[in-house]
Order: sequence, then structure tokens, then C-alpha cells
Amino acid sequence: MTTAAARPRQFDLIAFDWDGTLFDSTQIIVRCIQSAVVDVGGQKPSDEAAAYVIGMALMQALAHAAPDVPPEKYPELGQRYRYHYAKHQDDIALFEGVLPMLQALRERQHLITVATGKSRRGLDEALGSVALRGVFDGSRTADETAGKPHPLMLQELMAEFDVTPERTLMIGDTTHDLQMALNAGCASVGVSYGAHEPDAFHALQPRHVAHSVAELHQWLLRHA
Repeated sequence: MTTAAARPRQFDLIAFDWDGTLFDSTQIIVRCIQSAVVDVGGQKPSDEAAAYVIGMALMQALAHAAPDVPPEKYPELGQRYRYHYAKHQDDIALFEGVLPMLQALRERQHLITVATGKSRRGLDEALGSVALRGVFDGSRTADETAGKPHPLMLQELMAEFDVTPERTLMIGDTTHDLQMALNAGCASVGVSYGAHEPDAFHALQPRHVAHSVAELHQWLLRHA
């Protein structure tokens, strides 16, 4: 019998979303968005509205979550979000099982990357805070390329590592992640433990929807 370790790879490049997929930050982000909107005089978004925008570029996300806040207040809105997030950054941690999963993928010689709506500064701070430097082969953030669901993040990563869409897998917790994969011609896997309810995933044709990191790990060993 062919073992998972010996089975030929189906995907050379695996791109992970960050918040809500690898990093357990969804509820913190929701509360920070809500606080920032209230700070600038907007109506507090519902939990669902604040969670929906996770994965978008920051200002796009805040504008979508706060339709009653005028554009001239967007700079202040962004500042207030960053203020609240900085207060809680140490509260955020990797989901249990993420490090062993990433290590197993590296042992199988997959290229491991991050495609995130975070800023470059935010991602680099997060990577440093959880001692993950060197684990990922590459990354793209929303402030250095197009935001999700535009496919440019994945297209740039594929070009950097000379990998075709057919050999690339995107893993994320939002419809923005899965739509980006579809737009780029890549396969995707959704995770249900992050920001979006998984009922909306199926129209975006993910190969699988994982309900825990452990389930995701096992699926990747069998199918990636």
C-alpha cells in the first residue's frame, strides 16, 4: 500500500490564509472592527457584518463594515482599528495543531506560503511573535498587491515559484479566499472554524471543507 508520505504530491504550492485559518484571531478582529467604528461615530456592526469583511484589505474591510461612516473619516477609522488590535495582539495565537501540520507539509517538500488581507507589517509582526520565521517559503499581503478576491496574490506567488494553477492549492476560512482561488484557476479547501459560515463555500467549489485543524491536516496528507 502506498503511504501518504510516499504518495506523489498533487500540489506543489500551498497558500494559506492567515487570520481565522492558521491564526485564531477572528473574534479579536470582530471586536476591534466594532470598537473602531463606534469610536468614529458609526453604528456598531453586527458580529456577522464584522466577520464577513475579514480577509479583505483593511480599509476596504472597514468601509464595507461601516457604510454610515463618511470617507473623510476612513483614516481615523483605520487608526482606531490598529489601536484596538495592538492592545489585543498578544491575545492571539496559532490554532492548536498548526505547527505540526506545517512541518508535515514541509517534510513532503510542499512550498508553503501565506496569502493574507493583513498588511506586510502586520504579517511580519505576527510571524515574529509566534516564532514562525523560516517556516514559510513566501507570502503576499493586501497592501503590496491586489486584495482578495482578486487573483493577483496567488498569481504572484505562482510566478515567484514557477508553479502552475493546477499545482496550487489555496486554503482559507472565507468566501473571499475561495473566490480568489477560483479566479486564479486554483483548487481550494475551506475551513469552517474561522470567520465565515461554510454554507456559502460550496458554490465556490472547494475540494473539501475541514472542521478542525486536525481534519485539515489529515486531508492534506491524503490528498495534497
